[in-house]
Amino acid sequence: MNKVLSERAIEQLAIRQLADYRAANPGTCFSEPNFNIGVSSAYALQDTITKIRIESGERVIGYKVGCTGPGTRTQFGMDGPIRGTLFAGEAQLDKASINPNEFCQLAIEGEMAVSVGENYEIEAAFPVIELHNFIFRSDKKTLSELIANNGINAGIVLPETIWQESTKYIKDSGVLTLSINGSDIGNAGLWPNDGGSEESLIWLKNNLIEYGIELVPGDIVLAGTTLGLYPVKDGDEIVVYIDGESAVSCSIKTPHTTSI
Repeated sequence: MNKVLSERAIEQLAIRQLADYRAANPGTCFSEPNFNIGVSSAYALQDTITKIRIESGERVIGYKVGCTGPGTRTQFGMDGPIRGTLFAGEAQLDKASINPNEFCQLAIEGEMAVSVGENYEIEAAFPVIELHNFIFRSDKKTLSELIANNGINAGIVLPETIWQESTKYIKDSGVLTLSINGSDIGNAGLWPNDGGSEESLIWLKNNLIEYGIELVPGDIVLAGTTLGLYPVKDGDEIVVYIDGESAVSCSIKTPHTTSI
């Protein structure tokens, strides 16, 4: 039976979770045989970690909606949606060089994001590369572990400004393609659900209200991927295309030091 944790227990666990995350060793509590929490406690834990991070000087820039598309639902064996929180210090720009040693089993997703304006209007729609710590420690994957580990999000790679301001794909359909090392790994429609760009946003808005949080103008929302989650390694080159046009990319590269 999933436990409902007290506020004090959540605060203590949040400190441990954040320390694990910063050490690139996330979610160690879930490796303990008798550890389990419910979804509501998992969200309270995620939000408490966010509060600690804000108090330490970090800044929230939006949220992710995950476990929505058929690829990730099949891969994880779970039906979402779930949400996670995005931080400014973990947002990188197109052509970023990503050090895999700063992650725990680095994996990536190519997916669509939207930026939110006044009255929850979608102001732009654009592709991103989401970075993940691809690890589950419980014997069985659960939504609670996914939520408590912030949707296993570990950052994003944003496209250039011209893409971040694009309105074309708010309504237009298109084909999203993920390429690794020049080979197309998968391609599909842009949005992981029939409701298009708005469906994930509406779900997120309602979920955040339930936990006393509001979207604010300028927030970025990752809508979930139509593709899957892919482990990557040192030397890999990742590109996300829309309708055959390169939109956002990154390189997986371990820095090499020169000895004297």
